[in-house]
Amino acid sequence: MNGTFVAKLKAAAERSNSLLCVGLDPDPALMPIADAGEFNEAIVKATADLVCAFKPNLAFYEAMGEAGWAALRRTLAAVPPHIPVIADAKRGDIGNTAAAYARAVFEVLGCDAMTVNPYGGEDAVEPFLEYADRGVFVWCRSSNPSAGDFQDIVVEHEGERRPLWQVVALKAREWNRAGNVGLVVGATYPAQLAEARALCPEMPILVPGVGVQAGSLRDAVRAGLDAAGGGVIISASRSVLYASQDAEYALGARAAALHLRDLINRYREESEVPAEA
Repeated sequence: MNGTFVAKLKAAAERSNSLLCVGLDPDPALMPIADAGEFNEAIVKATADLVCAFKPNLAFYEAMGEAGWAALRRTLAAVPPHIPVIADAKRGDIGNTAAAYARAVFEVLGCDAMTVNPYGGEDAVEPFLEYADRGVFVWCRSSNPSAGDFQDIVVEHEGERRPLWQVVALKAREWNRAGNVGLVVGATYPAQLAEARALCPEMPILVPGVGVQAGSLRDAVRAGLDAAGGGVIISASRSVLYASQDAEYALGARAAALHLRDLINRYREESEVPAEA
């Protein structure tokens, strides 16, 4: 995977010695203060040296109306320029609509990458892929409990029978002509994460589902690492954002992020295969 986004992601990961991505999902019911922009700004400042990326889920901002869009703009402005922003948008539609979604996220908001929904097929994803300097993460194996309702349906593909999510992974690999495509695979399904890595050995994988969703961090790291000991972006949101709900919430978020960053690195080290003599 080449291009501006990947170079930025790699540099941020090396700078912070981190594969951790903090999800910026402000929930008025959980935030200790009312202003989502102020809340996120404090979280970003407290954790920026511990992450490889930040990931705002656009749904939380859209749900707050105009105040939410203002909070999102303030949040994006708070992220240091060397840290990539992945917009969790899961957009996908017919060509001209998908093109508008891509312009909104990549040009108007200025995000470095985004998640997309591939259900509409290649022409629904192509407008995002045309931004060769931006990352496009294909929603492949989701982290929710009902993921298997459709994703585990076995289908015929090129003479083989596979679960549908594997066909999505293989299609994403085909679409990776500009080297700007990754996958989204939930930590709650580590066996499938390992299969996704085997199918797409060099593509980055965004891994949600650790923390509140109870995905095993250790299993996710071990299953998702590429041959170079990286290639995964481990995303945590609520477990970091709301680690503390008092006036010291930013310090609580930092402590939670530091703990996760260090655990990920420990599991990376455990996964390393010693070189043969």
